[in-house]
Amino acid sequence: MNTVRVNLGSRSYDIYIGSGILSRLGSWVREVSSGDKALVISNSTVFALYGETVSRSLAAAGFEVVDGEMGDGEEYKSLATLEMLYNLAFKHKIDRQCPVIALGGGVVGDTAGLVAATYLRGVPFVQAPTTVMAQVDSSVGGKVAVNHPGGKNIIGAFYQPRLVVADMTTLKTLPLREIKAGLAELIKYGVISDAGFFKWLEENAGKLLSLDGTALAHAVAVSCRIKARIVEADETEQGLRAILNFGHTVGHAVESLSGYKVFLHGEAVAVGMAAAARLAEAMGLIPSEQRRRIVSLLSQAGLPVKMPSSIDLADVIAAMRQDKKALAGRLTFVLPVEIGAVKIFNDISENMVRDALFSQKY
Repeated sequence: MNTVRVNLGSRSYDIYIGSGILSRLGSWVREVSSGDKALVISNSTVFALYGETVSRSLAAAGFEVVDGEMGDGEEYKSLATLEMLYNLAFKHKIDRQCPVIALGGGVVGDTAGLVAATYLRGVPFVQAPTTVMAQVDSSVGGKVAVNHPGGKNIIGAFYQPRLVVADMTTLKTLPLREIKAGLAELIKYGVISDAGFFKWLEENAGKLLSLDGTALAHAVAVSCRIKARIVEADETEQGLRAILNFGHTVGHAVESLSGYKVFLHGEAVAVGMAAAARLAEAMGLIPSEQRRRIVSLLSQAGLPVKMPSSIDLADVIAAMRQDKKALAGRLTFVLPVEIGAVKIFNDISENMVRDALFSQKY
């Protein structure tokens, strides 16, 4: 088992990465919570697969388990779901010592995290991510949120978990499409911070797609260390942490405009990363060879790299101007200056964005 420490003073926590470790969740939760009940938030699909393992582990550690089932899909990351979960917590007398445990992917983690951050002004929060995307990104760093009709993750908070348990065996039950979507985040980390990891991904993408346990554990651990280092330096995204938004400016617009029902988050971010690579090339930031490597690796992972023709450019621009990352309505992009390093650019011209979004360059 690998352990990655996120050092944030009194809010520091460990990320446990291994195979078959979900059965140990209860004992670890007991170390960070003295409550007598545990609210486990998940969806019906994940509950059916891992709910018994988690409940048995929590019960053995002295917790009375309350199941909080939410809908499966990005459209359920909503204020309506929050209200339903608040009502459930109140009904079962969840108090300030009782942990909220997110068992599932990013939708579950983000929603459960906002419940934990806001119910009784904050209760202990534990992440048990079951997708690649959640294990390497959304479960680490304390960003929790739900969506609003006006944009993705508009209503949220920074609220660190007390513990993250990433069990590699949970990935074996994922559809291949979910695995591919998760690889988008791995590729992101290589582009923004680690050229050596990017090269490793080029050489090992096939192993990751075939769910090689050793390769997956290595990729998750490297990604968590990269994110931990960035979060430690800039917990509330005042500067450096914004580089984690590489590909997300366009990605969030694509998700929003398609009603969160067409693209998985990683697929939309892949479109955004490919567009950012083309934009960086057009601005003379990276040579064409590096743009090709970025777009090629995304394609190798089975991810989309082109803007859907059904989405109108004007709508994309409007959505990006309303995105929470935009400053005074200016288009803000994280762009590579080489594989392994990025910078943030504000006020990119609409014409350059148009060319990057709808370019046919591979």
